[in-house]
Amino acid sequence: MAENGTEAPVQPEPVKMQVLAQYIRDMSFENVLAQKGAQGAPQPDVKVNVNLDAKKRSAENQYEVLTKFNISAVNKEGGDQLFLLELEYAGIFHVENVPEDQLHPYLLIECPRMLFPYIRRIVGDVTRDGGFPPLNLENIDFVAIYRQNLALRAAAAQKAQAEETTAN
Repeated sequence: MAENGTEAPVQPEPVKMQVLAQYIRDMSFENVLAQKGAQGAPQPDVKVNVNLDAKKRSAENQYEVLTKFNISAVNKEGGDQLFLLELEYAGIFHVENVPEDQLHPYLLIECPRMLFPYIRRIVGDVTRDGGFPPLNLENIDFVAIYRQNLALRAAAAQKAQAEETTAN
């Protein structure tokens, strides 16, 4: 009890997050430029697409978070494909004390943030070892990706509901 006779507010338990494992689940790198035998110094235009997924594991408070990167580079002059890198990088996380309504965004925002420095290093190493200057990925706004995915899901749900209504 506090001095004035009222109960002190109960502090919520602090969030606990631990990375139990992280690994490359799948990776593919294609040096299209070398396969074609192209010469010269191309000016790459790099596009990075990111997809995120999370699922509960059988152990209590454990989740697998999967980050999928599709990185393609085309020559600014002519649009010829230079390389294609597909990387699926996963982490196993132990997460406690996150309210149920906040767990989904936590898994798809905070967990990928923890994995990103390792993904950046892998992408840089693979592109360098693949015959290109190392690609240093810019920081990724995982909050924006999360919001974008929510908006896409909401639009798909509205479209499905509209189609169902017109079918009846």
